[in-house]
Parts: sequence; C-alpha cells; structure tokens
Amino acid sequence: MSTIDEALKANQHYAENFKLANLPIPPARKLAVVACMDARLTVEEFLGLKTGDAHIIRNAGGVVTDDAIRSLLISHYLLGTNEFMIVNHTDCGMLKFKDEELRDRLEREKGTAVVGPDHFYSFADLRQNVRRQIQRVKAHPWVPKEITVRGFVFDVKTGKLEEVKA
Repeated sequence: MSTIDEALKANQHYAENFKLANLPIPPARKLAVVACMDARLTVEEFLGLKTGDAHIIRNAGGVVTDDAIRSLLISHYLLGTNEFMIVNHTDCGMLKFKDEELRDRLEREKGTAVVGPDHFYSFADLRQNVRRQIQRVKAHPWVPKEITVRGFVFDVKTGKLEEVKA
C-alpha cells in the first residue's frame, strides 16, 4: 500500500468521528504563522494551538515569499488576524545548500534551464534569515503598521522557541 493510500485509509477513520464542521472561518486567536515545512515541526502543538486557532502558512525555510505575503494579506484583511509570527528552526535544510548549487544541479540533471522558480531562498544564518523575513513583512506597503510581527527560532532538539529581535 502506498503512503497516499495509507493516508486515505486514516482519513476514513478520521471522518467517522469528525466534529469540527462548525468551526468559524476566521481563526479564533487572530494569529497567522509563517513556518518551515520541515516534518519535525508540529506547529500547532508547540504553540499550544487547536484547530481553528490560527492560519499556518508553511513552505521550505519559513520564508516570506510573494505567496506568503498574499496569504498574510488575505488572513488579515478578510479574516481578521492581527498578529503575524515567523518561525524558522535549527538544523534547517535551507542552511545546507546555496541557490546557485541547486539550480546548477537541476539544470545538469534535467538538461534544461527553466524560468522559475527564480529563487530557492537558501540562507547561511538562521537568525539573520528570521530578521529578514520580519522586515519583508513589515516593509510591505499593504501590511498595516499596527500589525504585530515577531520572529522565532524553534530548537528541534529541545522544543523551545527563542525570539529573534528585528
């Protein structure tokens, strides 16, 4: 059985006892989180959140890309969030390569260059990356100045969050 088939089987069991149909669309805690897609991060759990509490936007590196900004703007303007949290983590795979190296590898292995993605957003300094993501959010002209934007590093060995000041 494939992993997707296993997931579908698990979903059948989940749906039999599903009790979240009446949750409102806006997140109850008015929080939006941009976090890394790393499978070791259980974002809701380490932030003490329940289903329906927050918007969780995940991608490789917890990077504030154009699409993350799009999601944050929708989250705020249409669904009422008023605090944004950026979460990166220790031992991140994005620290282990450079964009140019991956692009060169893909072009070499696939025998062609492509238009996109333009960037993979690798980084060499974890805390500097968190500061950069905070600044990307704060600098966007459509993000209201009164929105709280804070950044953190999650330690995958201890489970603790460390705040990174912008």
